[in-house]
Amino acid sequence: MAYQNRGEGSLNYYPCRYGKSKLLFRGPSKDLDEAYVAFLGGTETYGKYVEFPFPDLVESGLGVETLNLGCVNAGVDVFLNDETVLDLCKHAKTTVVQIAGAQNMSNRFYAVHARRNDRFLRASTLLKTIYREIDFTDFNFTRHLLQTLEAVSEQKFEMVRQELRDAWVARMRTMAQKLQGDLVLLWLSDHSPDDEAACAKINGDPLFVNRDMLEDIRPLVKDIVEVVATHDEVEQGFELMVHSDLDAPAAREMLGPIVHSKAATAVQEAIARYL
Repeated sequence: MAYQNRGEGSLNYYPCRYGKSKLLFRGPSKDLDEAYVAFLGGTETYGKYVEFPFPDLVESGLGVETLNLGCVNAGVDVFLNDETVLDLCKHAKTTVVQIAGAQNMSNRFYAVHARRNDRFLRASTLLKTIYREIDFTDFNFTRHLLQTLEAVSEQKFEMVRQELRDAWVARMRTMAQKLQGDLVLLWLSDHSPDDEAACAKINGDPLFVNRDMLEDIRPLVKDIVEVVATHDEVEQGFELMVHSDLDAPAAREMLGPIVHSKAATAVQEAIARYL
């Protein structure tokens, strides 16, 4: 597929809703009477700053309709708490889930917003007890919270990181059980799940998820597709994104059209066996 840098401006994402869901998805809306493959995930699945995100490319490549249920900054919670989304996935021929980080979920240490999972709501009594020196009213976002917790005490932070990892595995098990169908997971990142140092860093995505966690849930899914973007693919893809100058810093954190094309090819090969 040929790409063209459209420079200044922004995309029209044609936001739409399905059923009783309060979530806004990328449109145009699809005909749910047709057979479809559902895609769950975060910002990359939604395709922010990308004209043709990988769910669209899979649709073109396989000739089957795809339903993009990606949400910007979504964690596992946003989908588990939305009955419309779960029902849409149950009726899909296959559901592809982009693996989300472990930070944007409610857990024993803190609670997040039900729909905007990157928003920090409150710290638990347990976290306040462990970090007595921190004023938690200073935080609005989970990643900022975690950066501060690690900076204050790496030793204490190990407990937080392990809690998030345990919660992620438990939540993904619940998701697999609720969807009750052909489920394919997509690892989409600039590092491998085997790179433990990268998986432990707060500036990486999917945050804190590593190989051991994937293997814990592998028996519950049809396949795990791994797409690792190279530095050159990320840099070249940034030049092909559609964004304003104001949005450039945010776009710099995303994986661009080249990586989306790479992901689409890998996903097509996997799900073609289940259609």
